[in-house]
Amino acid sequence: MPTDIVIYHNPECGTSRNTLAMIRNAGIEPHVVEYLKTPPARALLIQLIERAGLTPRQLLREKGTSYGELGLGDEALSDEALVDAMMANPVLINRPLVVTPLGVRLCRPSESVLDILPGPQRCAFAKEDGEQVVDASGQRVR
Repeated sequence: MPTDIVIYHNPECGTSRNTLAMIRNAGIEPHVVEYLKTPPARALLIQLIERAGLTPRQLLREKGTSYGELGLGDEALSDEALVDAMMANPVLINRPLVVTPLGVRLCRPSESVLDILPGPQRCAFAKEDGEQVVDASGQRVR
């Protein structure tokens, strides 16, 4: 049965690539949204944040962004201001965000996607760095 899964993906990010590969290792071809090219609409971004159980601050990416220059570390900034910053600079949206029938998750680390996939892994899986995540029987390595 087809499963509708969406990944908000950055192909330059190893964590995002590993997450996408684990989705495919479950036999699922997700809808891949390269959010830097096609950012989510404001209402959708707010919905994703809420469904993931996060705050806008928890979704903000600091590394490799203009986070510091924009003063986004200021705790007095409202959630609305943080969402405004993410809308203006999509690179500030941390990735990958994955939407499945079992929930929405910021998949950091990448193997957290396994918690929301509706099917098992079909074979062994190792991350790009060689870390074994799934064994030959399709079971998560702890």
